[in-house]
Amino acid sequence: MIDYDKLLSKTECMTLLCTKTYNYWSFVKFCFNIPLVLTSSAMCIINSISQDANGMKIPNIVVNAVSVLIISLSNSVKPSEKFELFKKLSQQFMIISQELEQLENEDEDYKNKINILSLKYDNLIQDCAFEDIPNKYKMEVAKCFYEAEKHIPIQLNGNIGNFKKRNSKEIVLSAHTGNVILNENV
Repeated sequence: MIDYDKLLSKTECMTLLCTKTYNYWSFVKFCFNIPLVLTSSAMCIINSISQDANGMKIPNIVVNAVSVLIISLSNSVKPSEKFELFKKLSQQFMIISQELEQLENEDEDYKNKINILSLKYDNLIQDCAFEDIPNKYKMEVAKCFYEAEKHIPIQLNGNIGNFKKRNSKEIVLSAHTGNVILNENV
């Protein structure tokens, strides 16, 4: 059975991580949409001021090509889908955190409720695409929770398990694997 404090720390960690990530993907989505708005406006202006349809062929083709390129890149990167996924995950991790905070230790069904919430957490972790989370946010959140001596998900600290603050060790990002590791040479 998972420990209450450990599960609460991990859900809070994942809430923060998913929130930062959905904000990131929201910005990426915005960056793809601005050029599309500009190219659509350019097409409208080009078509409305032209008196000679043949003279506007090349500008129309160029603006259309740019629009198609931007749409293709956006479809390849899929920022809208990633934004929605991480927003949903953030909300669901927050709900688990709130449910944990409402539990009372004296409740006769306490252990069973913790196990159910742990299963919910595990299911959400499986849905989380950690490869779509920028390493910058992984490091920020891992360091924040490490310094607060809280537990973090294993996906944020590689293979060493959940660690607590010890003497003078610090968190570093492995350049090779992208995992958070302890620097013991500090």
